[in-house]
Amino acid sequence: MPLRDEHQIVSVDDHLIEHPRVWQDRLPQKYREAGPRIVEIDDKHLWSFDGEIFPTIGLNAVAGRPPQEWGLDPVRYEDMIPGCYDPVARIADMDLDGVQAALCFPSFPGFAASTFVKAKDKDLAVECVKAWNDFHIDEWCASAPERYIPLALLPVWDIEASVAEAKRVAAKGARTVTFPDSPVPLGLPSFHSDHWDPLWDVCSDAGMPVSLHFGSGSFVPGFSFSSMDSRNGAALSGAVGAPFAVAITLFATNLMWTTVDLLFSGKLQRFPNLQFSLAEGGIGWLPYILERSDYVWERHRYYQSIDFDARPSDLFKRHFWGCFIDDEHGLRNRHSVGVDRITLEIDFPHSDSNWPNSRKRAAEVLADVPDDECAMIVEDNARRMLNFPRVSRPSVQTV
Repeated sequence: MPLRDEHQIVSVDDHLIEHPRVWQDRLPQKYREAGPRIVEIDDKHLWSFDGEIFPTIGLNAVAGRPPQEWGLDPVRYEDMIPGCYDPVARIADMDLDGVQAALCFPSFPGFAASTFVKAKDKDLAVECVKAWNDFHIDEWCASAPERYIPLALLPVWDIEASVAEAKRVAAKGARTVTFPDSPVPLGLPSFHSDHWDPLWDVCSDAGMPVSLHFGSGSFVPGFSFSSMDSRNGAALSGAVGAPFAVAITLFATNLMWTTVDLLFSGKLQRFPNLQFSLAEGGIGWLPYILERSDYVWERHRYYQSIDFDARPSDLFKRHFWGCFIDDEHGLRNRHSVGVDRITLEIDFPHSDSNWPNSRKRAAEVLADVPDDECAMIVEDNARRMLNFPRVSRPSVQTV
């Protein structure tokens, strides 16, 4: 059954490329020289921050270009389509794609501020987090409040600052905060510690789900890690390893261990309203990992510090949201995941996106899904998770 006209696609994972003035227009004067700014080196646009140079990764902005032209080399802004960095132009791209609303993750900061986690000047880094949040909420999302879902970064290296910023952005209208899919690779406390409890308190009270985007903890899976710079994905000169395709294929493995880590952490029982979104994680693996978690729980809960009564699969259905871009296997097994816990991603302007044919492709993969379940997957679940209700009925392309 094709998507109906009344089905509005709400993407829970898109991306934006920050324009060159994001931080220079918002940072206190004393931080602007060291703050993120675009410089031209060898005819390329690169970011200068805290005394280091960072590329604008080409794969982050491939919308509108044939796969034969994709690559990891830095790109100039004029080589991107404007919808990558201009929110008004993005709306036109969304209309062309048949997409109503989008949650946009950052690019230069990393999906969960890992760039700022690694900064030497942490006072500067905190100001950079606040500046990005103000840009995203007050500029990007304010340009089309019915179409963009406010998301916020946190200075996760400082729990007190994270709590304060979570409260601030909640008051500004943020619908979710992004957080490392695993904090440990960044040198931060694990999900099992009590370190994050004050933050989980704020997120629970504010009804802000925690978005865990693949790779946001800075770890890239697969043997390709040996031939890539872990900071920015750039190929290391002379390094020998598997192609980056290995890491791209294995993206879901990050969120597999994140999910199990949280299921056995005890935090879901302590914070019954805490919600986690598994952004760019896929859903096809979920039935197996939930079955395996229950199997292990049945046999090993007697002698370990594991909740004796809370079955992991039950915890998942109360606390997690699966997200997929193009996952036929996962949709065939959607009832093992929970149809009311599945959401759709477009991933514009990244290489996994089907733009400008996202609505057409969604209709194909959802062809055998009943109408009521289709409505939940493409729209209703995302609006419920993000507390982002429909306020109008704009026109979108139909299939």
